[in-house]
Amino acid sequence: MVSAGGGCSGGAGSRPPVRPSARWPGRCSARRRRAPSPATGPPRSRPAPISRRPPGPAAPTTGTWRGKPFNATAILQLAQQGRLRLTDTVGEHLKGFAPDIAKKVTIHHMLSGTSGMNTPEEDIRRVFQSREEVHEYQERWARQSKLVGTPGLPNTFHAGAETAIPALIVEAVSGTTYWDYVEENIFRRCGMTGSAFCTRPQWLTGKHIAHPYMRLADGSHVDAVRNLDKGSPYEYILGRNPGRAFIDPMGDGGFATAPDLVRFANALCDGTLLDRPWADVLTAAKIPHSPAGFGTYGPAASIVGGQWVVQRAGGNPGVCANWSIYPDTGWVGVILANRDDVPLVEMIERETHAITGASPGGGAGG
Repeated sequence: MVSAGGGCSGGAGSRPPVRPSARWPGRCSARRRRAPSPATGPPRSRPAPISRRPPGPAAPTTGTWRGKPFNATAILQLAQQGRLRLTDTVGEHLKGFAPDIAKKVTIHHMLSGTSGMNTPEEDIRRVFQSREEVHEYQERWARQSKLVGTPGLPNTFHAGAETAIPALIVEAVSGTTYWDYVEENIFRRCGMTGSAFCTRPQWLTGKHIAHPYMRLADGSHVDAVRNLDKGSPYEYILGRNPGRAFIDPMGDGGFATAPDLVRFANALCDGTLLDRPWADVLTAAKIPHSPAGFGTYGPAASIVGGQWVVQRAGGNPGVCANWSIYPDTGWVGVILANRDDVPLVEMIERETHAITGASPGGGAGG
């Protein structure tokens, strides 16, 4: 199922879901359950032509979103090749970190969100002007992390470096930037031709890249990329503006089209990105978060209506997205929007109900 659009306003309707061409590894049942009627599916918002590249027969849609599954996939590719181990500590690959982080925090801890680190708040008002400036800032910020908990135990600390540090390890092992590694070894490998880590100049000039329409305190909406002095009034993203980043931070973000996210799911399933056992390592349940919800190495995994749902949701001012895989029945769901005030939770619930017959209460991730 793909619900994709440059916003959630416009014509409504439903269309047949897009399904993976191959089964998901590891958890797939031996038989395929009967799919629900497309008439029961969630609403499809009007597509907008927003790819980095000129549109082909069907113009793809894209928006910046939380790309942590790409980070974990890159790490697992290097682990599969024997170039690193999930039990490696930070200090085995990187220098300049606090001694306790360097010696005690492993790649597994960071991917599973159990590092015990606390990271300083980011300078959300800074307007970056180059890839190099973003990279230098992210490196310095990650190295300011402190170990305040016990690695391996769930915690509620702010640990943004749990994405930045694995990305730096990808760079140290591969010898290239994280952005270039992911574009070459993930996006290009599985045919995600409309996905990229776009820079702000590309965002401003590309006719097929969605702009985030951010809600202001007075209720109006502005193009965030063209109004860098404006920030979100919402408490959980207060003052933020995604256009201030010259390029999305290492380990997170990126521009992805809805069809490309289906291609990513297919590529995980058919061995294009990872051997099937390693793909299962990505999505296997690791840390219990709720009675039927678990953390993985990127997306969240839940048991809904007697079947697995692997899901990643995220957003920024003017941007929201949700990507779901239903491995037991072979469905993939994508929701993309480039405007605040989109009823994302309701859309996720309608999608999940159409596939599973149950409502889990919204997305997973952040």
